[in-house]
Amino acid sequence: MSEIFKFEQIHLDILKEIGNIGAGNATTSLSNLLNKPIDMDVPVVKVVSFDQMMEITGGPEDVKAAVLVEFEGDFSGNVFFLISPDHADQFVKMLTRDQNQSLLQADNQIATSAFLELGNILTGSYLRALADFINVNLYQLVPSATIDMTGAIMSQGLIETSTVADQVIFIETVLSSEQLDEEIRGHFFLLPDPDAFKRIFKLLGVN
Repeated sequence: MSEIFKFEQIHLDILKEIGNIGAGNATTSLSNLLNKPIDMDVPVVKVVSFDQMMEITGGPEDVKAAVLVEFEGDFSGNVFFLISPDHADQFVKMLTRDQNQSLLQADNQIATSAFLELGNILTGSYLRALADFINVNLYQLVPSATIDMTGAIMSQGLIETSTVADQVIFIETVLSSEQLDEEIRGHFFLLPDPDAFKRIFKLLGVN
């Protein structure tokens, strides 16, 4: 296992600033896509272990809708965006402008594509904010979407990473709009390769 990076408050402050920039990017993209105002806040940014990541999302058997994106470039890793299936379905209906479209329907390709678009915008916004902030190149690969138990979802992106590190950047995202019945809380997890943390903060001039 790689050496664990020791995070201090200054590192978390920088990550939260990057998270806020990413939220701003995502807000603009979603508002333009929906042609409706969307607000997004980032109340929590912290570094957690894999076990804590499972607890945050409600436990390994809790069912979530998720988008998984792998990225490559100056460093590589995985990004997860997890949200409750009911909340994901609200966004699908907004994006498709069709109340009959549902992510909860089996093999609904239109609904799945709409949810993938949502996840792609959110993950892409955060990755772009990170890449711009530290002036590196990061490229998203083709995203995938699923509804499954959290444990099964996470195992897809943790198999290689978990053998060498146990640190995940957790960003809580709160989305709100007049068109939504309630605030929607999504869980965003960034799992860069194990040595990325040192490189990120070295590029920022922070030891």
